[in-house]
Amino acid sequence: MWKKDDLKPEGISGNSATPANSATSSSTATASRPAVSGAPPTSSRAAACISQGIKIKGEVTGSEDLFVDGVVEGKLSLTTNSCLTVGPNGHVKADVVAREVIVRGKIDGKVTGRDKVQLWSTGQVTGEVLTDRLAIEDGALLRGKV
Repeated sequence: MWKKDDLKPEGISGNSATPANSATSSSTATASRPAVSGAPPTSSRAAACISQGIKIKGEVTGSEDLFVDGVVEGKLSLTTNSCLTVGPNGHVKADVVAREVIVRGKIDGKVTGRDKVQLWSTGQVTGEVLTDRLAIEDGALLRGKV
């Protein structure tokens, strides 16, 4: 809650109370800032990341966007409105299910994109692709059936 004393310029009498209030106000503001600045990274659109050098064997499931630049072997399934992006260094040896799949690296397995699948020029897919919309850039490699 704000006070009229906080709005007084520094030259007006009553300065002795103002610095104490300023210190209290700044510490309160500082305490509240991390909660506010910490909120954007935890938004529903923040992507989880499997970075280069990480190798996962097994089943990966989730409801957030996922960026894979490492190696995933097994099964990869994302629910709701999630997007899977396989980075240029990523290699997925799994059956993949997501709303949208963007391939910049390699996928070996069945790819199911409920909305669309995009193969960038550096992307390679070996296996079956099931989707409503398919975009393939020049230079991309698709071995299998659509």
